[in-house]
Amino acid sequence: MNKYVIILYMTIVMIGGIVTIYGQQTEAQSDVVIPNEAVRLRILANSDSPEDQALKRAVRDAVNEQITTWVSDLTSFEEAKQVIAQHVPDIEQTVARVLREKKSDQSYNVTFGRVSFPTKIYGSYIYPAGEYDAVLITLGKGEGANWWCVLFPPLCFLDFSTGEAVRPVEKQIEEQERMDEQPLVVEDEQQIEVKFFVAEVWKKLIQ
Repeated sequence: MNKYVIILYMTIVMIGGIVTIYGQQTEAQSDVVIPNEAVRLRILANSDSPEDQALKRAVRDAVNEQITTWVSDLTSFEEAKQVIAQHVPDIEQTVARVLREKKSDQSYNVTFGRVSFPTKIYGSYIYPAGEYDAVLITLGKGEGANWWCVLFPPLCFLDFSTGEAVRPVEKQIEEQERMDEQPLVVEDEQQIEVKFFVAEVWKKLIQ
């Protein structure tokens, strides 16, 4: 009898642990709120080709690292806008350097001002389409998928570009078909460790 009580207890512990971990991850994403006074960064790739998207990410990493050093200690929105506006020539130099290093002859344009953004969803928040203060970097024709984050306050460790509020019907069907063909449950290391531990205990108890 005691053996079955222990098995039941371990099962409850496993389920509780997984629920707690999942809840923490969900809360971490749903609590992200972009304030009204924010400066964004938006980068438009030349196209959706793997090469152009890789180039966009290289520019993103270099520019984000550079701008973060300028705004990390700032607390004023107006001051952040002023500092970033003054450094636009430096951002242009950084973009040019990355293009040279990647041996790309793409044109580029860097501006700072009011930039149009599409509607996006992140966590439980919907960020409506509109014009926002932002650094806009356009690579080549600027016809590829964009990437954007929030420079001030510093939130560029989060990628807001992936939360599409409106997706083409064809894309939704394609994604559903892919999920039907190969359902996949993604688990992090903590979830796997909990399940492995409980499985080992269970195995020993029923032997």
